[in-house]
Amino acid sequence: MAVKVRRQRPRRRVCWALVAVLLADLLALSDTLAVMSVDLGSESMKVAIVKPGVPMEIVLNKESRRKTPVIVTLKENERFFGDSAASMAIKNPKATLRYFQHLLGKQADNPHVALYQARFPEHELTFDPQRQTVHFQISSQLQFSPEEVLGMVLNYSRSLAEDFAEQPIKDAVITVPVFFNQAERRAVLQAARMAGLKVLQLINDNTATALSYGVFRRKDINTTAQNIMFYDMGSGSTVCTIVTYQMVKTKEAGMQPQLQIRGVGFDRTLGGLEMELRLRERLAGLFNEQRKGQRAKDVRENPRAMAKLLREANRLKTVLSANADHMAQIEGLMDDVDFKAKVTRVEFEELCADLFERVPGPVQQALQSAEMSLDEIEQVILVGGATRVPKVQEVLLKAVGKEELGKNINADEAAAMGAVYQAAALSKAFKVKPFVVRDAVVYPILVEFTREVEEEPGIHSLKHNKRVLFSRMGPYPQRKVITFNRYSHDFNFHINYGDLGFLGPEDLRVFGSQNLTTVKLKGVGDSFKKYPDYESKGIKAHFNLDESGVLSLDRVESVFETLVEDSPEEESTLTKLGNTISSLFGGGTTPDAKENGTDTVQEEEESPAEGSKDEPGEQVELKEEAEAPVEDGSQLPPPEPKGDATPEGEKATEKENGDKSEAQKPVVCRASVTRFGF
Repeated sequence: MAVKVRRQRPRRRVCWALVAVLLADLLALSDTLAVMSVDLGSESMKVAIVKPGVPMEIVLNKESRRKTPVIVTLKENERFFGDSAASMAIKNPKATLRYFQHLLGKQADNPHVALYQARFPEHELTFDPQRQTVHFQISSQLQFSPEEVLGMVLNYSRSLAEDFAEQPIKDAVITVPVFFNQAERRAVLQAARMAGLKVLQLINDNTATALSYGVFRRKDINTTAQNIMFYDMGSGSTVCTIVTYQMVKTKEAGMQPQLQIRGVGFDRTLGGLEMELRLRERLAGLFNEQRKGQRAKDVRENPRAMAKLLREANRLKTVLSANADHMAQIEGLMDDVDFKAKVTRVEFEELCADLFERVPGPVQQALQSAEMSLDEIEQVILVGGATRVPKVQEVLLKAVGKEELGKNINADEAAAMGAVYQAAALSKAFKVKPFVVRDAVVYPILVEFTREVEEEPGIHSLKHNKRVLFSRMGPYPQRKVITFNRYSHDFNFHINYGDLGFLGPEDLRVFGSQNLTTVKLKGVGDSFKKYPDYESKGIKAHFNLDESGVLSLDRVESVFETLVEDSPEEESTLTKLGNTISSLFGGGTTPDAKENGTDTVQEEEESPAEGSKDEPGEQVELKEEAEAPVEDGSQLPPPEPKGDATPEGEKATEKENGDKSEAQKPVVCRASVTRFGF
């Protein structure tokens, strides 16, 4: 009996061990389900998470605050972030970096680089000849690009989220300003890669705010369109957005609420920071006047003193929003001399008078882009910290002509909450109620190319062509296919921004180059030599504007077709020929797009090329790979095989079990040539 007992104990232990392993695996699985969002503002950021049992929660930082300053202090062997870095700004202003997002994707000659240098002269910016951008030169051995600094901040935001969630987090949705162009968006994605984050989507902050507003008011949305205007004045910029809410019918889930971005207006430099800088300049002048007879140095030449003044200006702006006057005071501002001065709200408003005149500008831009009038706007809702300034509200209320401004949304956290809802929707780990989001293209994108034409017998000339791929305020994500019908040799085409006439002269200078890239195709002539007996259906370039608003050229292919008599002996050969698939190049993002929740293409619809006025026989096709309205986290069926993607009326009909009657009919065989490169 003793022997039997000893034999049974190990069995029980093995059983319990197996149970423990299974439980551990289940717990480990549940510990990797969390997703996060980062609302990346110019002055501060808000981080939110969703995990099992914790729906949409704002993350508290180490100081138990709901928002964290976007500030980094870099030393040889130490890094400080958030509030710790803010306190270091006084001691070491040169090594403390803030508002560096204004330099993302900017070349060294961009006006915003000069503006940043004027605002923060304590920072040394050096030229990067390889990328034509700038670096922060911290010391002789220490320099960082703006993307690297942002990567550090995103990594810090990830650590805050992981500490709060008590589990590792990799998937994130990050907010960006709606006016970010392709270079700026790619810079944010590069920073996120440095931080080890998998970006589910770069969502425009105005869209995230609109989504948050709609999600919490789902019951108020019906089949009648409601037009809401969001006026967002933050620290660095101002954005005005017109959003239409309405119940729409979807293929997957029936009637669901939808938000559609109808109009956008913005001012890149109108915000709370500019107000604080003017207050800082005013305080510096008052301090110099107090020490005028003492032959003292100008306080503007002392970086530490100016850092103290900027911090006091920030506090003063906040207090004057609720009080008619306030006493600014700083102990030991410079040379152990204290500073004290009274500043009134009237003085503050006089300092910023020209800024307040710019408040209505984004409203007019948004109305023009939406082709709407103020009478069609039901409500104007305030977003962003700088909208708390009374004068801003006064000027805006007069501009929109409403009885009152809506304040029924959390001005600081709405974007973070909308972004984390989208993160949960895009994640495979959560199931949320669908909310259709239709974002809009701000900067149109077109393709330009030059072709030789014969105007008269023996007389040739070059003709320049433009085809709009993605029009202004058109929806995205979206895929387009442009077909070049008149090329039988290697050629180039340019991908540029379209008409940017809605931007002012200064905004155009800040925008930078309007040329996105030049594509040089090789192997076109060889493809025609390879299939001399086939009919060319053109050179097809496939473009994708994904959910993040980032453009990519997925692939380019040469397509040939011929009519042949189908027979059992030739079937295998034809199948092989029809299954030849083009290669991917140009940073193709199709696999990543699936991971990020991009809807796959259901069908192709012919759409006329905008602005095309070709002569007969010189058509350049522009196809749109149409997509259904984008639902949160929804996936459409995979695309049909290439062999079926022939023009209407020319599709080969295939039936199972080898139908003999069908086998006798002539069928279209398509071959996609792979010998391309650029």
